[in-house]
Amino acid sequence: MPFDAFFLTAVRRELEGSLTGCRIDKVQQPQRDTLILSMRGAAGGGKLLLTASPNHPRIHLTNEPAENPAQPPMFCMLLRKHLTGGRLVGMQQPEMERLLDLTFDCTDEMGSPTQKHLILEIMGRNSNLILTAEDGRILDCLRRVDFEMSEQRQVLPGLYYHLPPTQGKRDPFAVTGEELAALLSAQTAPKRLDGWLLDTFGGLSPLVCRELAFRLTGDLDTDLSALSAEEKTALAARLLAAFAQLQTMPPQPMLLYRDERPWDFTCLPVTQYGDFIRQKPYDSFSQLLDRFYAARDRAESIRQSSQAIRKTVSNLHARTARKLENQHKELAATHDRERLRQLGDILTANLYAIRRGQTKLRAADFYDPDMKEIEITLNPAISPQQNAAKFYKDYQKAKNAERILTEQIAKGEQELAYLASVLDALTRAESARDLQEIRAELVSGGYLRETDRKKRMKLPPSRPMRFMSSDGFPIFAGRSNRQNDELTTKLAAKTDIWLHVQKIPGSHVIIETNGRTPPDRTVTEAMQLAAYYSQARDGQNVLVDYTPVKFVKKPAGAKPGMVIYTTYQTAVVTPDAALCEALKEKN
Repeated sequence: MPFDAFFLTAVRRELEGSLTGCRIDKVQQPQRDTLILSMRGAAGGGKLLLTASPNHPRIHLTNEPAENPAQPPMFCMLLRKHLTGGRLVGMQQPEMERLLDLTFDCTDEMGSPTQKHLILEIMGRNSNLILTAEDGRILDCLRRVDFEMSEQRQVLPGLYYHLPPTQGKRDPFAVTGEELAALLSAQTAPKRLDGWLLDTFGGLSPLVCRELAFRLTGDLDTDLSALSAEEKTALAARLLAAFAQLQTMPPQPMLLYRDERPWDFTCLPVTQYGDFIRQKPYDSFSQLLDRFYAARDRAESIRQSSQAIRKTVSNLHARTARKLENQHKELAATHDRERLRQLGDILTANLYAIRRGQTKLRAADFYDPDMKEIEITLNPAISPQQNAAKFYKDYQKAKNAERILTEQIAKGEQELAYLASVLDALTRAESARDLQEIRAELVSGGYLRETDRKKRMKLPPSRPMRFMSSDGFPIFAGRSNRQNDELTTKLAAKTDIWLHVQKIPGSHVIIETNGRTPPDRTVTEAMQLAAYYSQARDGQNVLVDYTPVKFVKKPAGAKPGMVIYTTYQTAVVTPDAALCEALKEKN
């Protein structure tokens, strides 16, 4: 995403207007990489989000609710100690650098006035949040960087803070026309204009560089080495004017949509994509960023929180799959057991011809229509009778093994299907409550150990996802196996319609009919929901079964989410993410 220095400058100017002079009321750290400073004052205030996430570091005001851990992290506790009650007096950004220094007027332990600095470094996977004292000494940081991690720059408590090393790129707003002409003339090797801009000037994202190249030349494939000296001189003049325009033009928060989904954002209208994208202006950069990152933040938080559960369930799933594979091989071996009995019969019929210590017997196979002679291997350490008895014993063992293995394979396949359904439920989890319910389900099933209840925050149970069909019929989808059970066996009426993808883990979907017959359009929409909220969400031509709830039963002792159904119909649909989002009711 283009959260470059140019974009950060626009965000900083906006935040300065609404936060300068505000005091910090509360400090929260809902995620490992994210802080929320609740601020209020005459300027307005709000909840300031700062995140050093490797995937999407940024700063802006937010209105999104955040679920905090039961025990605040140590960095959060330190910030509360030093910054609570502090007044924001300034925001400093080095020229065309993705770094923001927030300065606060605070009081120390003795009640004396002092200043503290909270520094956000937006540097991809090296992003960081650093708290320093008035003299520049580091009090603590989100990510500690020692000598082994970096020889150039260490970030550790007790050391003095130093700016990150520069990349040696030029400031696009400080370059002269003569310098631009010289730089372009020196470029003789094949190089696209947008790539040259990105490599030469700091603070500009690839998107902005592509936009500049497109506005200046009308295409994105302009090769600088193919331009004449006069063309480069003219390009330098146009580029200088473009830089001046960028510096003086009012920033415009723009959200770019592709296929009706938020795709990218800028602080200027873009022309390079033509009709392939839709642009939507926003009133503020904070609104824009809040809208763009809300779903991504939730997904990232859930991904991090569910890692331990996912790893455990994935290992169990893999172990069960390997066990099933071995059991199938063992079962296949039992299919030849009848031959063991036949060999026992042949030995029994030829006991008179066998002497103790004999290792082989050649005899006619009376089970063969042609009575061909066969060779049977004997154990010389046992008697002829015992050799025959061993074949009968192995036959009986194989017969018993077939029965036991068949039962074990059936149980194993149920286990495999259940674990697959849990993994699928984890992909649909949208909050800590959803994860809590999945964890509780696994604990009750003996798959996970119970943690200390005193340390674990108890959250209220989540509700099934609710949708409204185009015809006005409520549709519900379970988020987890337990919720699927609750929805199908307790909440749904017998006349409601139950839907589920065929032979694939997924949500139970219920059309609430209130005794009415739902139109075909509603049933089709519900089938698309069932397909989307399943393991087949990225597929096409997905088979979905549907039937009245009265034909759906839960066998005694079945695992959560497991049901059987009869008298059903099947249809083929393709999952539609946009439709699901449009039908979803906001709780």
